[in-house]
Amino acid sequence: MRRAASLMLLVALAACGGPPAVDLGRASDRAAAGSVGGCALFPADSHWYATVADLPVHPSSEDWVAAIGVDATVHPDFGSGTFEGGPIGIPITLVDDRVPDVAVTFDFADESDPGPYPIPEDVLIEGGPDADGDRHVLLVDTDACTLHELYDARPSDGTAWTAGSGAIFDLASNALRPDGWTSADAAGLPILPGLVRFEEVQAGVVDHAIRMTAPRTDRSWIWPARHQAGAADDPTLPPMGAWFRLDPTIDPTDFPAQARPIVVALQTHGAILADNGSAWFISGVPDARWDNDALRALRDIPGDRFDAVDTTGLLVDPDSGAARGPGQRSVLRPP
Repeated sequence: MRRAASLMLLVALAACGGPPAVDLGRASDRAAAGSVGGCALFPADSHWYATVADLPVHPSSEDWVAAIGVDATVHPDFGSGTFEGGPIGIPITLVDDRVPDVAVTFDFADESDPGPYPIPEDVLIEGGPDADGDRHVLLVDTDACTLHELYDARPSDGTAWTAGSGAIFDLASNALRPDGWTSADAAGLPILPGLVRFEEVQAGVVDHAIRMTAPRTDRSWIWPARHQAGAADDPTLPPMGAWFRLDPTIDPTDFPAQARPIVVALQTHGAILADNGSAWFISGVPDARWDNDALRALRDIPGDRFDAVDTTGLLVDPDSGAARGPGQRSVLRPP
């Protein structure tokens, strides 16, 4: 069996001057940055790639931003090195059809895809093998171009695993989870497409929305989310799927090179609330090439520089993750 390849590069690299300037003519670089293991991360019209720069402010924006924290700052929950003995961020494991499938028993089996899941012996777990946190496992099958994600994944013996929940996504499809179903994330969305990856920053463009967390959420969800994990029935709390856009007057050139594409992504594509957690934490993949000091500069951005946006105009079909482009119309369905 071929051992799984990891996108978490555990090699020591010399410090460099930062990512190159954006070259829109370098289509091959852009394509490589927007794929994992040779697989595109969902269709080009996926909501993950939607532009929210011109969307109207949501009527509940002020309440939702206040609930997350106007003085709390952006926190990149990824980087190089380790924290409490584990890598910083959510790692990705590449597998192929030679990796044997493994049975997984779920705590929330009624909302999980039963699998089996292609879990190699050297699979990467969020926080490391001994972690006590969310223990996410993200598996990209590079032959089938499918994404398998697990929450609270733990080996139970040599041939089986347990997990809180799990989901399998066809990376060529915009199909959402059944309405009301979780995934490996509280919002019922895939985790991988919302992660910041070093390859993207190196190419100069983070061309998608970014996964974020908030301390308390409402017991509701809005498109594209499919599930809630709220603390209260309180409309002043943000629901899962709430979408936040960074103030466009912030100058990305005021930030270090590695942080600039992330600032632009937050202004252009925004951040989608996908899980409960610390205020304004944004997610990414561990990589030895991250400059933690450069990423730390993002902490200078306070919550009051965000607006929640009204994404109703992006919706094509409530059961699809496709986002509407120019000339498209939403599918209207009876209540």
